[in-house]
Amino acid sequence: MPQLHFQNRFASLGETFFAQVRPSALSQAYFVAHSESAAQLLGLEGSDWSAAEFANIFNGNQVHATSLSLAAVYSGHQFGVWAGQLGDGRALLLGDLAQANGQEMLEVQLKGSGSTPFSRMGDGRAVLRSSIREFLCSEAMAALGIPTSRALCLYGSDQYVMREQPEKTAILTRLAPSFIRFGSFEHWYYSGQIEPLKSLADFLIAHYFPDCSVSSNPYQALLKIIIERTADLFAHWQAVGFMHGVLNTDNMSVLGITLDYGPFGFMEAYDPQHICNHSDTAGRYSFENQPEIGHWNCHALAQALMPLLDDVESTQAILAIYPERFEASYRKLLQAKFGLQRVESGDEKRFAEFFELMHLGQADYSFSFRQLAKISRTNAAQDHHISDWFINREQVNAWLDQYRQRLQREHLGDTERAAGMNKVNPKFILRNYLAQQAIEKAEQKDFSEITRLLKVLASPFDEQEEFEQYAALPPDWAQQIAVSCSS
Repeated sequence: MPQLHFQNRFASLGETFFAQVRPSALSQAYFVAHSESAAQLLGLEGSDWSAAEFANIFNGNQVHATSLSLAAVYSGHQFGVWAGQLGDGRALLLGDLAQANGQEMLEVQLKGSGSTPFSRMGDGRAVLRSSIREFLCSEAMAALGIPTSRALCLYGSDQYVMREQPEKTAILTRLAPSFIRFGSFEHWYYSGQIEPLKSLADFLIAHYFPDCSVSSNPYQALLKIIIERTADLFAHWQAVGFMHGVLNTDNMSVLGITLDYGPFGFMEAYDPQHICNHSDTAGRYSFENQPEIGHWNCHALAQALMPLLDDVESTQAILAIYPERFEASYRKLLQAKFGLQRVESGDEKRFAEFFELMHLGQADYSFSFRQLAKISRTNAAQDHHISDWFINREQVNAWLDQYRQRLQREHLGDTERAAGMNKVNPKFILRNYLAQQAIEKAEQKDFSEITRLLKVLASPFDEQEEFEQYAALPPDWAQQIAVSCSS
């Protein structure tokens, strides 16, 4: 069995940045699942995750000799309102493990490992239901090519906690190059402590963005690269139809990766105003609002960095990069989704019209793009592949006539274009009903559906005909599934 050896880079910042906390073991914890893909990152493939040597470390039963087990402090804006001090209320950073490629390290964090000084009257536990959702979605997003934290392994327990109802508990082990958030900087700014603010920025530059150090103002360079990465991330989300659900500044990664999977969802019947979080009664984090919220959060980060940035005008210029970067990144992704290599002036209008047709026709987002790849640029008789799935068929067929003419100005033939579209438009996504089916079986200690679903989602663009049922549209009962901040 491979030997674990944790390094503790974040701990080098000093005790003002964290509280050292021993994890609280789950009662009679049992192994649920692991991601072999994530394990390979650390050279841990083929390991026995139910063996005591691993299980005890990742279910909170013991602290490894080289680990310090830390809960980080941070603050944040929640639903647009300053919430003050927050912090890792149910997560503990074990330290860093070296990647197998030897190029960088990954932080290892337990989620659901008990209360910390930042739990704010919470129990510090994660429920099995939400842990399964995060485990599956983290790995699904990685397979989609979207920057994300990873899920290494998951342990459950029959120990119950109260949410909307009593629920079983779990501990999820997460991986990321860093779990530093926008709110990590906000904490020091709003408490008026500039030295820790500078120390955190210097730490981030030294370990993750060393190129910024040669800039005339390293902190402006740091803000710029965070904004660029954030804009790119949000463009990826919009293109694939992913909704985060809780885009508070304490859930925003400074590395531009998807972080903290709670009431997330993938778009099904297309509705730009869809709200995936049952707790978001005002719709602040609706699908169409996500890009603007990303920009808002970047403003919040820039405000927190102002003592280091000095120049207001330069900071405003850097913030202006976000919408330009988002639009350019999103436009590039849409060109690929629609199978277009050349850029024409009317493309944006054509894209918008298709989205509107999906909205009016109550068409499924992922399924529609997958079917669009089957359209022939010369044979209208094949249009039924997609128009049959819309309730407004005549309007769709009229749009397809224009789309076909547009395809005729492209160099690729139908076969090549379809192959390219199918490499960016997934056939398989983590639909809520699929996750719910896996959860219901897991509640009965049948984890086979988690394993099967993990395998399907690892190849989201492949046909996988043997798993055709996992590409099916949601059944009627799936409309009753609600996810909230407790998810």
